[in-house]
Amino acid sequence: MKQAVILGSPDTKRTIYFKQAAEQEGLPVVFVDWKNWRAWQQNNSAEQMFIKIDPPYWTSCSLEALNQLADDYIEQLAALELWANEQMQEGIGKRTIAFLNTPSAIITLLDKQICKQKLVQAKIPVTETVGGEALLCGEQQNADWLLDIMRRQHIAQVFIKPLKGSGAAGVSAFRWQQAKGQMALYTCALLQNGTEFINTKRLRHFSDPSEVIPLLNQILGLGCIVERWYAKAQYQGFSYDIRAVVQEGTVDFMLGRLSKGPITNLHLNNHALDIAELALPERVIEELRTLCQKSAACFPHLRSVGIDILLEKDSFKPRIIEMNAQGDLIYNDIYHENYIYRHQARIIKDWLY
Repeated sequence: MKQAVILGSPDTKRTIYFKQAAEQEGLPVVFVDWKNWRAWQQNNSAEQMFIKIDPPYWTSCSLEALNQLADDYIEQLAALELWANEQMQEGIGKRTIAFLNTPSAIITLLDKQICKQKLVQAKIPVTETVGGEALLCGEQQNADWLLDIMRRQHIAQVFIKPLKGSGAAGVSAFRWQQAKGQMALYTCALLQNGTEFINTKRLRHFSDPSEVIPLLNQILGLGCIVERWYAKAQYQGFSYDIRAVVQEGTVDFMLGRLSKGPITNLHLNNHALDIAELALPERVIEELRTLCQKSAACFPHLRSVGIDILLEKDSFKPRIIEMNAQGDLIYNDIYHENYIYRHQARIIKDWLY
């Protein structure tokens, strides 16, 4: 028996629109809830399985729980891969299990530092990391540490990202004018009532050091990667970056993410724009495609990957911001052609049949 499986959370847009795409492509799909996957694995007898893994749906807005939630997910992924390997070893010639993206590859991209190191080793241009030695040496990250790094390296503005975060949880942009003693922090994080550390999912601006410093201490305490804050390309008064989706080595989709602020995640009331509307020179489009394909090739066990790319202001020089092994949910696509998920359905169908 052959089986296409989507492992995820019920009634999410990911699940609904992938099922819709699979139906359009004539691919029967079995849905498995993350909450019940261990029971499913014990009772499943399919000889050939192709599994698409979607992330679990988290309802917590506590940033203090962020690392634990990520670690629990990583533990589940590791257990899933171990199970798959054991199944194939026990039933050599009888059972085959494949993944759209393997659990171990997803785990690799869940750590922003490891992902960036692999890209740097491949000589892929990325947003430059500063103070990375702190994580490698176990040095404590806090506001004093960050200000010292910025002072010594003559850096006025940085991006701060929790190593295991997603969806802009804890992501912050920080500017410090040392000569004037002025600070500006843009973040969705908030110390509610002075104690509860939460993700508000709304970009806020803080300029009072008495608010900025405690927030920086909390954010950096999560374990973060710190990067240079580059001036981004602009379109009609908006700064923007690019989200691309690469599947089986092909760039299936590219989208501009426009913002009046420094953080472009679309769920923060920012604007999506078809890349054609940006009227980029053809050489830039081709450079983007080539860069995305080279970046995806650094992770051969990913058949599908979302890539965020910064274009530097004026020069349009591209730099990879980060990569997401589960970055395939693009509203501008699912509400129109649903091409990304239809391509995934074809990949699975071709492998199974």
